[in-house]
Amino acid sequence: MINTIKTLLSFGAKVNYAELVKQGAIILDVRSKGEYQYGHIKGSTNISIDILRNNLNKLKKDKPIITCCASGIRSATAKNILKSNGFIEVHNGGGWSSLQNKI
Repeated sequence: MINTIKTLLSFGAKVNYAELVKQGAIILDVRSKGEYQYGHIKGSTNISIDILRNNLNKLKKDKPIITCCASGIRSATAKNILKSNGFIEVHNGGGWSSLQNKI
């Protein structure tokens, strides 16, 4: 059960986020605009989880995407939305502030 939860939230596998960014990965912050304005990763794209499904055309399917939010819950949902819509390489980066320390 714990492994299933880890897999769903993408905490199971180790990902080299810094390397992905060097390779051109998109950092997708799915928090609200208000949350994003109070702090975010420089160069990240902000599309709130509430409107993500209607804005998939703003993202490229041929680039790696790292999702992030405040804690990792919304970014896990965003990862699942992207994967179910044909995005190939999507990683849940978890909370934006901890992701920032990994890149």
